Parts: sequence; structure tokens; C-alpha cells
Amino acid sequence: MARIGIFFGTSSGNTRKIAKKIKKMFDDETMAAPLNINRVGADELAAYSHLILGTCTMGDGLLPGLSADCSEESWEEALPKLEGLDCTGKTIAFYGLGDQDAYGHEFVDALKDLYDFFSERGATIVGAWPTDGYDFEASRAVIDDEFIGLALDLDNQADQTDERLNAWLKQIAPDFGLPL
Repeated sequence: MARIGIFFGTSSGNTRKIAKKIKKMFDDETMAAPLNINRVGADELAAYSHLILGTCTMGDGLLPGLSADCSEESWEEALPKLEGLDCTGKTIAFYGLGDQDAYGHEFVDALKDLYDFFSERGATIVGAWPTDGYDFEASRAVIDDEFIGLALDLDNQADQTDERLNAWLKQIAPDFGLPL
């Protein structure tokens, strides 16, 4: 079985695209195929000691889900099903998608919801990312002047996605036992 699980929640498919880009960089022994969080339960997440979790931010800074007008269930519906998950000993890195021009007052806010949920369950969170190079008003996902995970804006800075993704993966590599 692979050592790293990658799970995502999406509305437009962009978060899934990023998950697939990440997976493409690693073999099957290292990283499992990306899975939509609406298709798994606690047992699938519990099977991995290392997780990469992705989300988009919807509406008023919400996780994707039915109340955010997504066409299918996502993180909003999954988190209550994961309430009993013990993340002690797990290392988790987050990536989030947002639009800093149209939603600059809540840029990648949904990352904070995932961060709170998994850190409250004992996970070690890695992968903080600098806010330099972004132009947004506010984000709940900023702690100590850094994003709590990789922030991506495919609407306004798509040309920076690959460079940011590669740099972030190199940054988290030691925590995940990945080759640099």
C-alpha cells in the first residue's frame, strides 16, 4: 500500500486537477491515487500516516458542500462522518484554491476549517506557505503571517501554479519522507 494518501473536495474539478498533478509526480508505492472525500470514510483516511488534503473555498468562505451550492457532497458533509478519527501520529499538509480578486476578503478561508478539524484530532500539520506574491484583503487561513497550507489561485495566477506546487512539495518532502 502507498505511504501517502491524497484526498480532496471540489466543486468545479480544479481541486481534483491539482491532486492529480501531485500524484503524477510520485509512483504508486509512494502515493495513492487521489480520492474525492465524498467517496470515502474514516477508515480510508486512517490507513495513511501521511495525508495531503485539498479544498476549494466556496461562497462566503465555506468548505465545499451542499449548503454552498455544490452539486454533490464534499468536505462539509464528510467532516461530521470523520468526528471520531484519531490523527495522533499523522502528518498532514493542506492545499487550497481560491480567487483573490473576486473573493479577496475570504481567500482560501476553507483551509482553516480543515486545519482546525485535523489539528484538534492530534495531527501534525506541515506545509505553511508564505503570503508573498498574493494580493488579497483577508484570509482565516493565515496564521503568523503565513498560509497554513499551499494557496493557489487558478483564476488570477494560474501561471504560478506549477512553480508554487513544486516548491511546496520540496518543502514538505522531509516531513513526508519524499525524495527531493
